[in-house]
Amino acid sequence: MIERNIPFSPPDITEEEISEVKDTLSSGWITTGPKTKALEKKLAEYVGVKKAVCLNSATAAMELSLRILGIGPGDEVITSAYTYTASASVIHHVGAKIVLVDTAPNSFEMDYYKLKDAITEKTKVIIPVDIAGVMCDYNKIISIVNEKKYLFKANNSKQKSIGRVAILADAAHSLGALHKGKRSGQFADISCFSFHAVKNLTTAEGGAVVWTNTFGMTDEEFYKEFMLYSLHGQSKDAFSKTQKGAWEYDIIYLGYKTNMTDVLAAIGLVQLKRYDDLLIKRQNIIKIYEKFIDKKLIDTIKHTGSDFKSSGHLLLCNLIDFTLEERNKVIFEMASRGISTNVHYKPLPLFSAYKALGFNIDDYPQAYKKYVNEISLPLYSTLSEDEIIYIATSLNEVVNNIKSRGIN
Repeated sequence: MIERNIPFSPPDITEEEISEVKDTLSSGWITTGPKTKALEKKLAEYVGVKKAVCLNSATAAMELSLRILGIGPGDEVITSAYTYTASASVIHHVGAKIVLVDTAPNSFEMDYYKLKDAITEKTKVIIPVDIAGVMCDYNKIISIVNEKKYLFKANNSKQKSIGRVAILADAAHSLGALHKGKRSGQFADISCFSFHAVKNLTTAEGGAVVWTNTFGMTDEEFYKEFMLYSLHGQSKDAFSKTQKGAWEYDIIYLGYKTNMTDVLAAIGLVQLKRYDDLLIKRQNIIKIYEKFIDKKLIDTIKHTGSDFKSSGHLLLCNLIDFTLEERNKVIFEMASRGISTNVHYKPLPLFSAYKALGFNIDDYPQAYKKYVNEISLPLYSTLSEDEIIYIATSLNEVVNNIKSRGIN
């Protein structure tokens, strides 16, 4: 009998977001317009950079970044084997070769020693992944790419302007995270955030890109590159074309259609206003989990340390010494108690599409080791203390029962 019904990650939407969306719908301007531009400005201010571009997903943000940097056939781009497919599929989309790196032992992050070894003369970009909202060690990654600068061969003026492998952060999870006093978005050359429905800050669907390096251009020129690529290469957006007599436009590139709309930006404007409070709620939820989860049975990802604080996006847990079958049994048993859980992530070499590209999970033993007994618990700002304690104590009981009796 189901005692509760606790979803995995519902959005935290208030009447204020609803009111802002209604205002947009009533305004007569529902596609990319003033609210999208306002969200871009406020995001840049929040992250601490000069410019931000809002798009329809973090995936689009990463792919457009690669295309703007001129990445294509003959190039190699490195990312983690332990991530969602978007981190790697964008590499394939632009025609470059995907290079996957195993995680470090007992870690969800890339092995930085293996990352260093993976860099070749063909490497143009590294895509580190801020999994669960915990930022990677970007100082270490920057040190590695500088150490391997002698191998770098630029294909164009943008690449030549930095003279090394570019760092494109998959920061989908980490908006608001801190590392050594700097916010996510302030380390990598380019950082891409997600505002999907399950993210800390949502616009239903959406994403954004920020940068610390303009690759030989001004911030405004780099911003305009994203505008062109995101709107079919069109020299004027729809809002500009509505000005009197301003219908004329040019197609500069054969671009794409990845812009954010004002309907979505309206949600984001309110979410960003609430965001610091949402982050505090998430950290408090994590503290309650840490208090009640049995550390003899379950190892949880660390969201705070002496020099970092995550965005608290996901609570990743490893069930100590559990097999894949036992982990799956835990997920089933938790569901029978009305608790939705998830797995983050199935390593990419386990999927058919990546097997077809020649990847083999045997080459990524540490990633597989983290995956086989990983389970993600509900973590969202509207969880009550009673629900958190119920989830944690239920997990302790289920894990202990299965450990004692086996999966039969």
